[in-house]
Amino acid sequence: MSELTWIAAAALAAWLWLLLGQGFFWRTDVRLPRTGPPESGAAAREPGCWPSVAVVVPARDESAVLPVSLPSLLAQDYPGRAEIFLIDDGSSDGTGKLARELADACGGLPLTVDSPGDPEPGWTGKLWAVRHGVALAARRERAGTGAEYLLLTDADIAHEPDSLRELVRAATAARLDLVSQMARLRVATGWERLIVPAFVYFFSQLYPFRWVNRPRARTAAAAGGCVLLRREAAERAGVPETIRQAVIDDVALARAVKRSGGAIWLGLAERIDSVRPYPGLGELWRMVARSAYAQLRHNPLLLAVTVAGLALVYLAPPAAVCAGLLTGSAVPLVVGAAAWALMAGTYVPMLRYYRQTLWLAPLLPLTAFLYLLMTVDSALRHYRGRGAAWKGRTYARPSAAP
Repeated sequence: MSELTWIAAAALAAWLWLLLGQGFFWRTDVRLPRTGPPESGAAAREPGCWPSVAVVVPARDESAVLPVSLPSLLAQDYPGRAEIFLIDDGSSDGTGKLARELADACGGLPLTVDSPGDPEPGWTGKLWAVRHGVALAARRERAGTGAEYLLLTDADIAHEPDSLRELVRAATAARLDLVSQMARLRVATGWERLIVPAFVYFFSQLYPFRWVNRPRARTAAAAGGCVLLRREAAERAGVPETIRQAVIDDVALARAVKRSGGAIWLGLAERIDSVRPYPGLGELWRMVARSAYAQLRHNPLLLAVTVAGLALVYLAPPAAVCAGLLTGSAVPLVVGAAAWALMAGTYVPMLRYYRQTLWLAPLLPLTAFLYLLMTVDSALRHYRGRGAAWKGRTYARPSAAP
């Protein structure tokens, strides 16, 4: 066989393994049932006494999305006591003032708006804000009204009215220390359609949800937009202090909780949505590039392996098909087409979840190529001293693993 045929065969073998051996990552049925605990057919029992919840929302320059997201939190239909702590992380666009105005206009759950000041050295801005919000909630505890659960949610996440109720119901029924839902990201523009569903697809490939949800499996991950965390589990894991430098803080949080013996669950959301727009390629590029190299632990060897792996798995199949068509060679054409078909087939469930046309499935190699370039650019930014840049802040490589 020719060299190209061997490469196409390797890609096909990789896809057969991914299809069956990577935790069925491509399936989108890991959801939080509204009638039962995670991955259980039994009906969930209502808690005898609904636990109290502190909702912590770190926010930095979020005035564009708060009018949509914050009212959805204020309007939560939760039977127990819940309070919102919006932590204004040095905003320059009036985020804190707008939050107070929205609370006055909408009513609902009580809202506290506070600011922690500039983060101390060694802290990311978001985790510094989360720390402050958790501390505010702890003060309520000393007054006899402390929260049993923390809902960590981003300022661009909109929740249906029963969102908190269902999260707490699942956590108490299944005795989970951490319940996280991957919010449905906005998909409106052409670039969002091409890039966004693949973002969740690649995330689930890296962290198969079924593996995350197995107590004895080492895989751990969470989706930072929506994390319900038992306060005792947070204290046992020492978070957020133990993960204070983490750029990919949601995965670091889940690892810390699971390592400390906590039970975690991650799935796709039905009724939780991100309202943050990424209308152009530039915004999406910056979103991915800011943390891609951190995901690889700033390791040049891991970068090289990742680039080679992406090229083999995603780019080799269409290359083999094109070469087979041009040269009239049937073997690389057939083998490459088979690998490409498997690739597209695994992407179909995610496209259906995002209610997108299935014609995007064969374009996954193009999307993967863009992600490859974003990952390389992320490394270049790091070595040029720009690191993980986000909203005016740049974070260097952590001095020590969390």
